[in-house]
Amino acid sequence: MTRRRGDVRARVARIVEGHRWAAGPTLVSILASGTAAATTLVIARGIGPAAFGHFTVVLSIALIVTVAMLTSLNYVMFQELPRAEPADRPALVTTALFSTLVLGTALFAAGMLAAPLLTAALGVDTRTLAFGLALALSMTVNQLTESFLRGLKRFRLVAALKLAVAVAYLAGAAYCLLVLGIGDAEVYLGALIVTNLVFAVVAVAGSEVAPRSWSPVLARSLYRHGAYVTAIATFTAVLFGIDVIFLNHWVGRADVGVYSLYNGFPKRLLGVVFTDGIGLVLLPMLATTAKPALMRRIARLAPSLAAATAIVSFAASLVFFLVMGGGYPYSVPLMALAAAGIGAHAVFNLYFVALTMDGVRGAKVFIACLAAGTPAALACQAVCIAWWGLVGGLVAFALTNLVLVAVVAAVAGRVYRPDGQKTVTPSTEEPGR
Repeated sequence: MTRRRGDVRARVARIVEGHRWAAGPTLVSILASGTAAATTLVIARGIGPAAFGHFTVVLSIALIVTVAMLTSLNYVMFQELPRAEPADRPALVTTALFSTLVLGTALFAAGMLAAPLLTAALGVDTRTLAFGLALALSMTVNQLTESFLRGLKRFRLVAALKLAVAVAYLAGAAYCLLVLGIGDAEVYLGALIVTNLVFAVVAVAGSEVAPRSWSPVLARSLYRHGAYVTAIATFTAVLFGIDVIFLNHWVGRADVGVYSLYNGFPKRLLGVVFTDGIGLVLLPMLATTAKPALMRRIARLAPSLAAATAIVSFAASLVFFLVMGGGYPYSVPLMALAAAGIGAHAVFNLYFVALTMDGVRGAKVFIACLAAGTPAALACQAVCIAWWGLVGGLVAFALTNLVLVAVVAAVAGRVYRPDGQKTVTPSTEEPGR
């Protein structure tokens, strides 16, 4: 046991040493993400729960639509650009950019044409739908162009650009709230769209775009490459975005705004810590560890991980809601309920990353688990929110993650048994191959 722990510590030390060059850009990225999160909190406090509920509904629509517009081409760029020959990179960047712009614009137009049906299904008006589609298109080009810079290993530029945009958005939001006294959520949504587009324009200028290198054959290959990740993103976007739509339908926008802070802020904080922080060390370890051993280790660590994450989330909420003011109720039971859901969500995310690190096989396993667990999870969300409103939303989030974790743990434990040649050999394929 002692020797095994020593091997793990040595591996972590090697990974940290190998990624020491990334410390500066990583810290700047964390600062940028923290600034963006702080801006959301400033807006939430300044415009109040009802207007912030409207902001959240638009954002939830955008997050779901972004999956269809982006089709995981950002993940494909993360993989393909670093290993492509320099002469082939302009074609990759150009084909991904132009294809995404065409698809995104077409989906925006289709969404507006289908507005009578979509607004009735989502319980929103046409203006809200239009803002959601526009925000989705801006988020799509933002994420894609960021993947260009990361794929080309321009990490310092990415970090500096993210921080500059985040600071500009915070300054603009503070000016609108404190000086102009604007409480209309659409102003801040419009500013978010603009900042996304500014980032994209600057990122494109720093990429290798060559219009004549666009290739329909390459476009088909890129979309096929990202198919598995897109399927996973579709499931997760619906599973963790439809709750806001249900709340908006059954309880109204003020409760949506309150729910967004109880659930959305800790979840976003968790994402920042994982993506920009410990993920730098954790992801290479997940990619290189034998998967049967990894799944057993995750199963053993899951209760501790959930408990630790819940405690951190609860402690942060205790302080955070004191700052937000009387518009957002200071409720310790609600904080505890939200923390329980965030803890379960952390375990779900760990299984997600571990399985996707196993290439096509892991992606297929995860998709099958999501397909099996989604009907029960969505039914749970609809019933809980319809019956108990805000409290039901928090209960449903926790139960959704528990259902998904149970399914994934059971299936992964069976597929990655240590016996049998098929389950021992790690996959060398990548999602979409």
